[in-house]
Amino acid sequence: MKKMIVVLLCFFNIAFAVDAKLEIVKKSKSLPKIVISISENSNDINFLSKIKRVIEKDLKVSGHFEVLSSNVKTNYNQRPDLYKLQKEGVDLYLNIDSQISGFGGFILNTKLFDINSKSLVLNKTFSTKQENRYPFLSHRVAISINKYLNAPSIDWMDKFVIFSVYKESKKADIYIGDYTLTYQKRIVSGGLNIFPKWASKKQDSYYYTTYINSVPTLVKANLYTGKKETIMKSEGMVIASDISSDESKVLVTASPYGQADIYLFNTKTRTKQRLTRYKGIDVGAHFVENDTKIVFVSDRLNYPNIFAKKIGQRGVQRLVYHGTNNSAVTTHKNYVVYSSRDKANEFGLRTFNLYLVSTKSDSLRRLTATGVNQFPKFSSDGESILHTKTINGKSYLGIIRLNYEKSFTFALRSGKIQSIDW
Repeated sequence: MKKMIVVLLCFFNIAFAVDAKLEIVKKSKSLPKIVISISENSNDINFLSKIKRVIEKDLKVSGHFEVLSSNVKTNYNQRPDLYKLQKEGVDLYLNIDSQISGFGGFILNTKLFDINSKSLVLNKTFSTKQENRYPFLSHRVAISINKYLNAPSIDWMDKFVIFSVYKESKKADIYIGDYTLTYQKRIVSGGLNIFPKWASKKQDSYYYTTYINSVPTLVKANLYTGKKETIMKSEGMVIASDISSDESKVLVTASPYGQADIYLFNTKTRTKQRLTRYKGIDVGAHFVENDTKIVFVSDRLNYPNIFAKKIGQRGVQRLVYHGTNNSAVTTHKNYVVYSSRDKANEFGLRTFNLYLVSTKSDSLRRLTATGVNQFPKFSSDGESILHTKTINGKSYLGIIRLNYEKSFTFALRSGKIQSIDW
């Protein structure tokens, strides 16, 4: 049983490269320049320095700001030297301070000055009961600044990512964290726990695959109460790959009859519908085109490739005509990102790259160029891609900002990321 899922993991976890185009309109005007400063009278410089670093990284990842350094410092309750900042070409100046709340939590105070209008434009406090969750304070500050400029939303920064990490042979734990992996918390341990998938937009519950009495089992767990329920069991493999927009249906890969097929599980009636009946392998389905169609990986051409199928209809459409080893697909509306194994590069290394295509056109765009890039996931707004990346044996979380043609990586402290979702 475990052997089959290991073989399938090896077969479909190989990442590959293509090129897809989103229609993006870029504005030619320069980005607003911002300085993040720690209050001169702060009593916790070291901790605020950590918060400052995450805020700066958030603003850079957003693609909406140019982060500058400045020697201008001021006490929290005083105005900064606006004239000097203006001479330095600064548009925005954020001053931060902190205090311990009466309930034992942590409070972050922020003041944002618009240098051009010479005025205080934001005066906000952010709090958390757990000091180690400070990265989310930083994300909320960045989101607040971004909203002040009415820039495209970066609210996804305040969401959890959920991921499985291989610790040793046949052992993997599940964690939640922020997108930079600065904050991490283990939520499932003991045995092989893989393929976590959020069960709701609220991120209060999740699916994952584990083994109960040596049988692959799909489990749904509540993040806050810890309550668990068994959804489905299947010899060989059982994996939740996507959730419908109304969260009432789950696409599941299962192999009750020996070969892996796609099933549609109804969470209200707790019934399942078999969507594919191929004698080979069909895995990793995702909804597309308002949940009326699925996109999935199949070996119908004697190698893994991407196919599409209308729910309720028998016909299957080949979606990708690039590469001979394509896997790990994700979707947003009419767009599809998949991984593909490329030929050896100039260093003699095979790379696994991500490609973007549309179900409505023949456009193709490669999103990555180096490393092993797998398990792509669209953000809720479709403007960013989360994925795993391996370089020289080290595991990273990757973020691709599609509208800005920028990418960022964040290193995992230890272990290897098995799969990820947000």
